[in-house]
Amino acid sequence: MAADKAGAEQPFTISIPQAELDLLRQKLVLIRFPDEIEGAGWDYGVPLEDTRRLIAHWKDAFDWRAAEADINLLPMFTRDIAIEGFGTLNIHYIHKRSEIAKAIPLLFVHGWPGHFLEVRKLLPLLTAGSPDHPSFHVVAVSLPGFGFSETPKKPGFAGRQYAELVNKLMLSLGYDEYVYQGGDWGHAVGAHLATHFGHRNLKAWHSNMPLSDKPKLFSHPIAFIRNLFPHDKTTREGLQVTAEFLSKGCGYMTEQKTKPQTLGYSLADSPVGLLAWIYEKLVTWTDSYPWTDDEVLEWVSIYWFSRAGPAASIRIYYEMMGGGSKDRLSGTKWTSIPLGLSYFPREHWRLPKSWGATLGKVVMRSQHDKGGHFAAFEQPEALADDVRKMFAKGGPAYGVVAGKDGYA
Repeated sequence: MAADKAGAEQPFTISIPQAELDLLRQKLVLIRFPDEIEGAGWDYGVPLEDTRRLIAHWKDAFDWRAAEADINLLPMFTRDIAIEGFGTLNIHYIHKRSEIAKAIPLLFVHGWPGHFLEVRKLLPLLTAGSPDHPSFHVVAVSLPGFGFSETPKKPGFAGRQYAELVNKLMLSLGYDEYVYQGGDWGHAVGAHLATHFGHRNLKAWHSNMPLSDKPKLFSHPIAFIRNLFPHDKTTREGLQVTAEFLSKGCGYMTEQKTKPQTLGYSLADSPVGLLAWIYEKLVTWTDSYPWTDDEVLEWVSIYWFSRAGPAASIRIYYEMMGGGSKDRLSGTKWTSIPLGLSYFPREHWRLPKSWGATLGKVVMRSQHDKGGHFAAFEQPEALADDVRKMFAKGGPAYGVVAGKDGYA
C-alpha cells in the first residue's frame, strides 16, 4: 500500500534545454505539408493557410524563452506523491496563496487539450481580497502525463487514482478541507473526487462542463419525470448541438480512447501534427475567441516540451474510458456536497440542466451569454464571479470549509 505521506515540496522553474529548441526548429524546417481541397475552409479540419502561418511564426518569430520567463513568474512547485499500486509520481503544480489568512483552499483541474496555464487568468481574480467577495488559495495541478508532471508507467491509472493523487496533493499542502473547480477532464476528476473524498476532505465543487447522465427513474425520479415532457426550445437546440458534436466532432475521442499509442507517434514526432491536432479544438471549441499566434504556440509548446512528451496526455482517455468500453463518469456516484454548475453557450456538451441533478446536490446554476469550452481562459471574470458567488456570504456554499470563509 502506498504511503499517505507525500514528498517534500520543491520550487520549480521551466528551463527547456537549447538542444530541444534546436531540434524543434529543425523539425519545423523539414515539414512536408499535405495538399488541400479547393474551398475546404474548416469543413475538412484545420485550413492549410492557418497551419502554414502558425508554423512560420513558430519557426521564425515565436520567442519561447520570453514565454518561458513569463510562465516562470508563476509560483510553481513539484513534489512526490505515492499512489497505491502505482508507486510514486513527481507532480507539478501552481500554488498561489491569497493574502487573506482565512482564504478558501481551491483546487483547479484542467482537461485535454488544456493544461495548468488555463488557470493563469483566474489567479489574480480568485486570490484577490475584498470585503465584497471571498478570496481563495489556488492550487492548479498538472495531471499525470500533462505539463511537467510524471506519467504513470503501468496501465489502469483511472478515476480512483486521479482522485487519490489530487486529494493527497491538497493534504500535503495542509489543506485538509478544500473546494474544487474544473472542466473537461477536470469535471470528471471532480466527480471521482466527490465520490471518494467528498465530505471528509472535499467540501464543495464547481464545474463549467456539466456533463451528466440521463436521469433514471429510481435514482432521480423528479429529473426522470421532467425529462419525459417536451424540452423548451433552448434545450432542444442544445441537444442538437451535442448530437452534432457526437456525430461530427468526436473522431479525436474515438482514437484517443481506443488506440492512443498509434496516434502518439505522430504527436510526439511531428510538431505540425501536434499543432493541428490541438489548434482545431482551440478554435472550434471556443466562442470566437481571438487567439493570437503567440497564445496558440505557447499553448502547444507546453505539450511539445512536456516532461513525458505529447503522447502521454491522451492516455487519460483510454484509462478513464476503459479503452472505449465505458464513459468518463463510470464509477462515480451522487454525493450531497454542494455542487455549482456554469453553462457557457459554446460548450459542446449542452445537456438539459435538469440532468445536472444526477451529479450531486446542485445548489447553483449560472447561464452565460458568451464563452465556450475553455471558460477559465475565454471568460475568466465570468467564471471567477460564479465561484465567488457560490462561496460568498449568503451564497449556497458559504462556510463549507471550517474556519476559512474567504474574508478578512
